[in-house]
Amino acid sequence: MGIKDFFRKTEKKVIESKTFQDFASVVMDDPSYKDKAQILSKIESYDTIIIHRHRRPDGDAIGSSLGLRSLLRTNYPEKKIYAVGGDIPPYLQFLGKEDEIADDVYQNALIIVVDTANRERIADDRYANGKEIIKIDHHISDENFGSINYVQEEVGATCLILIDFYKTFSSQLTLSKDAALCFYLGTVTDTGRFKWIDAEGLRLASLMLEKGIDTEQMFTFLQVKRPESFKIMGYVYNHFQITSSGVAYIYITKKIRKKYKATLEECANMVGSLDSIEGSLIWILFLEYDTEIRVRIRSRYITIDDIGSHYHGGGHAKAAGATVYSKKEMKQLLSEADQKLQTFKMEHKELF
Repeated sequence: MGIKDFFRKTEKKVIESKTFQDFASVVMDDPSYKDKAQILSKIESYDTIIIHRHRRPDGDAIGSSLGLRSLLRTNYPEKKIYAVGGDIPPYLQFLGKEDEIADDVYQNALIIVVDTANRERIADDRYANGKEIIKIDHHISDENFGSINYVQEEVGATCLILIDFYKTFSSQLTLSKDAALCFYLGTVTDTGRFKWIDAEGLRLASLMLEKGIDTEQMFTFLQVKRPESFKIMGYVYNHFQITSSGVAYIYITKKIRKKYKATLEECANMVGSLDSIEGSLIWILFLEYDTEIRVRIRSRYITIDDIGSHYHGGGHAKAAGATVYSKKEMKQLLSEADQKLQTFKMEHKELF
């Protein structure tokens, strides 16, 4: 047998093998396979891995951070794997605690930053002391601060990106019930209880349910509120305003928050109280802090992340954040939102 015949015969055997077919199927059906394979390779090449998330964390930030830590600790017990940040909201503390680590731990460490669009929002500035950074996120952003930047803007939650990562390598990785709970919670919260999710996202979330997680306990922590939360909600319902084109908004001052004994988290979550007002396709919450006014912007049909980006923020197409520093800026932001809604209504009269 000549050398050419030998290679042709060997090539045919490889192509016909089930292992090759399975691999080729994954690669051809998954355009992100190369990125995920690079991430897995990096994880396997480092002895120390430190996971960071964004400041003022929500369910997706904590779920993706603690969930990834659990996934990696289960599969790489010989490695040192940490999740840091330091300020988990009370309603998420049942998922676990973050790690307190010394500065020298960062030497030669792989840093994985989850659910964070830009450097400014990364919790714990020591992330910059690591040897290499991987960014895994789903926010709209043009800041690629990692050596690998795995960003899926069309995906409803970073936790879904990580579930898909696990699914891709499920023949190599084991998913614990703790990791599944973290990933499921992040998915539930960031998709608005599955309001903003596609069919593939639902299929991925179902994989977490198959692990037997306790959803009753999870929803108890997510939904049961202090009496003060309902009192501040009453204030919102009694005092929200609507612009001429239909933007609903509420401004919660420090004085009001103190009067109703509501936490910052409870006040910020009140943005959802304005989501069902007829004709108001954009709704906004302004929350006064000591030196700034933080803004939560939400919408239906209309893309509003550009408004957030004009005011020191950004986020998703229909859920964004911003920061203003005066009532004048508040009015400017409201005017911009009002104009955008007016234009949309004029161009889509069939909806009204």
